[in-house]
Amino acid sequence: MSRVLVVANQTVGGDDLLEFVTARMAKDPCELTLLVPATPRAHRNPDAPVPGINAPFDTEDGDYAEARNRLEQGLSALRRLGATVNGSVGDPDPLKAVQEILARQQFDEIILSTLPSGVSRWLGQDLPHKLERKTHLPVSVVTARQRTGG
Repeated sequence: MSRVLVVANQTVGGDDLLEFVTARMAKDPCELTLLVPATPRAHRNPDAPVPGINAPFDTEDGDYAEARNRLEQGLSALRRLGATVNGSVGDPDPLKAVQEILARQQFDEIILSTLPSGVSRWLGQDLPHKLERKTHLPVSVVTARQRTGG
């Protein structure tokens, strides 16, 4: 059984990621680990919905609390697909978060879920290629489609 690391933040639980994971699970059996970096609020898309939790969002504790909330939402969405999944919140730096989880667990591949080009800080930082070079694992990038209209 393949072990797949899914790295997502604002796109966790989004249709594009869920469709990709569904297709990936149909290919062959896999166990998923969802990693949600605790991205500082200032680095997130201001149009992204803010989960309703009681935490100050202008602090590091608030960033971790919001990431934990997104993690729980993502785990629920993946389990509804029938996925075998666990997860954790990681360092605000997604590359460091991946390196830290790889120090504790082994994976066969990485799925990186991002916002669209031009909006995504991860794509702007060339995170997919950095992950490939640092981890020597195959990296699939799932880019959320830009939503238009009201």
